[in-house]
Amino acid sequence: MPRVIDCHVHLYPDAVNRDPAEWAAGHGEPHWATLCTRKRKDGRAVQGFPSVEELLAEMDRAGVERAVLLGWYWERAENCAAQNRFFAECVRAHPDRLSAFATVQPAAGAAQAVAEMRRAGAEGLCGLGELSPHAQGYAVAGAEFGAVLAVVEELGWPVNLHVTDARGPHYPGRVETPPGDFVKVARSWPAVRFILAHWGGGAPFATETGGFFGNVYYDTAASPLLYGAGIWREFLKKTGAARVLFGSDYPLNNYPRETETAEMGRLLAEVRGAGLNGEELAALLEGTARDLGMTRG
Repeated sequence: MPRVIDCHVHLYPDAVNRDPAEWAAGHGEPHWATLCTRKRKDGRAVQGFPSVEELLAEMDRAGVERAVLLGWYWERAENCAAQNRFFAECVRAHPDRLSAFATVQPAAGAAQAVAEMRRAGAEGLCGLGELSPHAQGYAVAGAEFGAVLAVVEELGWPVNLHVTDARGPHYPGRVETPPGDFVKVARSWPAVRFILAHWGGGAPFATETGGFFGNVYYDTAASPLLYGAGIWREFLKKTGAARVLFGSDYPLNNYPRETETAEMGRLLAEVRGAGLNGEELAALLEGTARDLGMTRG
């Protein structure tokens, strides 16, 4: 049985967890509040706000060896910096279990974003994302993001980008992410490894010749909320397992009809029951994440 690296996990400091909605109101993050503090129709929260200790306990229950903490696509640069510092503390405390990506707000200025990336890298963070140019308000092909990607290329970091399926359900806070933007950025930065979250919107990005971009990967975050269990075999049949990384989007509750709280193990059971062979599972659950440098703590 391959070991498991969960490549798409969110975590927040105690100041956020105590009252997420109040924190968002006081720190200028209305979009995050709409997405992350909303309730389902039955009144239950869409996600939890676990502590570091609660995350580690859930990893132990599920059999997850390492979690990769992803930053949020914050609207304000100071909130990016605060999360990066929190993640650095988490990685220092648990280098054997946690890795972390930095987050920045290029719309606040390229120089500030680049300086924050370099500072976060010096503190042990090993990637960039989850970013969303469409939600944060900068152009995929703009100078600000270009300056950020130039440093990403220099550092050898992977970049996780938020992607929405144009065919998917409407929900509060949904932001459209035109597929052509991701094709453009992948073509413009061939040395940068891009991870397109949420299965890249459900379809792998092909070149004009029918092949797939060699620098584009996909994660499986929030899969059960967006796609049926057949997505695992269907998608990997097109791209190969080496292009897909297991990600749960914990602490998002992927199975609200079955459970009250978020669980990593339930999604792992789904992928293990999807009919993939041992080589595919090894790449999906661990190998590709290691190849992309996600085990640096």
